[in-house]
Amino acid sequence: MPVTILRPFSIYGPFQRSDTEGGVMSIFIKNKLEGKQLEVFGTGEQSRDFFYVDDCAEFVYRAAVSEKANGEILNAGSGKDITIKELAKLISNGKAAIKFVKHHHPQAEIERMICDCTKAKKLLGWKPKISLNEGIKRTEDWIKYLGK
Repeated sequence: MPVTILRPFSIYGPFQRSDTEGGVMSIFIKNKLEGKQLEVFGTGEQSRDFFYVDDCAEFVYRAAVSEKANGEILNAGSGKDITIKELAKLISNGKAAIKFVKHHHPQAEIERMICDCTKAKKLLGWKPKISLNEGIKRTEDWIKYLGK
């Protein structure tokens, strides 16, 4: 039986929950749109590699149809990280206050997460297409649409 292990990094975009069970991206966007402050837990120096959902779908499809992927472990992400503090500033764009909430992160929390998707690019001829700014815009447009 052909098996491929896919490891997508922090996926975001339309249909991501924006309540307390959602991801930081959609929570920040929703709070900004509602005129609420963006809460950053701790210093905000932890970083993540955010991966837009359309790019993830393309990655999964290519891995599913490629014989080269059989037996492989493939990472997928943007290949770039951003700190949570910088993400809050980017999303806020001066339109929402940012509050740092004192928080002790568990030892198991990963401080810096960035994807090396070299193998996926090589085997699948794939690369992410949606920039972080474009992904944020599309996600914000979707959250606005839901509010109507």
